[in-house]
Amino acid sequence: MSRTVIVGIDGSPESLAAAEWAAREALLRAVPLHVVHAGEQQPHAYAPFATEAVALPGEDRSARMLHDAEVSLAYRHPDLGITAEQLAGQPATALSAAAREAEVLVLGSRGLGRASGRLFGSVALAVVGRAERPVVLVRAGAGDAYEPRSDTRGISCEATPFGDVVLGLRLPGRSAEAVLEFAFDAAARRDTGLRVVHGWNAMPSPRVGDGDAGAVEPAELLTETLRPWREKFPGVEVTAEAVIGRPGAHLADASRDASLLVLGGRLRSRPVGPHIGSVTHEVLQRAMAPVAVVPHP
Repeated sequence: MSRTVIVGIDGSPESLAAAEWAAREALLRAVPLHVVHAGEQQPHAYAPFATEAVALPGEDRSARMLHDAEVSLAYRHPDLGITAEQLAGQPATALSAAAREAEVLVLGSRGLGRASGRLFGSVALAVVGRAERPVVLVRAGAGDAYEPRSDTRGISCEATPFGDVVLGLRLPGRSAEAVLEFAFDAAARRDTGLRVVHGWNAMPSPRVGDGDAGAVEPAELLTETLRPWREKFPGVEVTAEAVIGRPGAHLADASRDASLLVLGGRLRSRPVGPHIGSVTHEVLQRAMAPVAVVPHP
C-alpha cells in the first residue's frame, strides 16, 4: 500500500470541499496527496478555488479541472506534495481500485435520501459499499468541522483545539480493531479527545469467548474493549457511553461538534453490489461532520 491520501473530484462543491479536507489530512499524516477524476464521470461546471466560475472546453474539461485543483491546492498548501491523474473506467470501480493504494480515500458526498420509497445516493455510496480501505465522505460545508474551533472572537488559532473525534462502535467482536485503531489514531493526530458511542438494545451482550460464563453489561464490555487502546494511545482522552435506542440518531447528534465521525463497514467476501448498513445510512444522511467508514472483516 502506498503512503498517500487520495481524493476523487468531479468539480462539484462537495468534491472541492473534499479536496481541501484531504489536503489537510495528508499534511496531518505527512504523506502526499493524489487528486483523481474517474474517466466516464462528466465534470460539473465548477468554480475553482478562489476564482469565479469559468466555462470548460469540451474534451479538455477533466484535464483542466484536475490541473486547476492541483494548482489551487498547491497554492494553499505549499508544503504538500500533490499529483493529479485521470482514471479510466466506471467511477465507482475506478475509485474503489484507487482506494487500495491509499491510506485514506476522500470523496465528496451529497448525503442520501429516499425517492419513491427507494434508497438513492451517489458514486460515493457505491465506493463505500465495496472499498477495502477507509473512505471519508465530506459534504460541502462539513469540512469546516475539520478546522480547529474558533475562540470567543471567532478567530481560529493553534491554541484552540479541534473538535473531538466521535467513534460509533459495534460490540462485541474482534472486527472492531481496525475501526478502533483508525479512530484513536485520528484523535492522536489532531491532539483532541475521542468520544465513543456504543448503541445497544437494552439486552446484555454475551461475553465473548466465555462460553456459559453469562452476560456482560454494555458499559463493562465497552470498558474492556477500550482498555488496550487507552494504553496504546495514552495521550488521547476518551469518553465512552452506551446508549439505548437508534445509534445512528445518537451519532448524528454527536457529530455536530466533531471534527470527524468514524464508523465500521463490513467487507464482503465477493462483490454483490454496494451495500451499507442502516446505521451508516442514517449517519450519512444526517451527520454534520466528515464521516470515515473503515472496512473490517
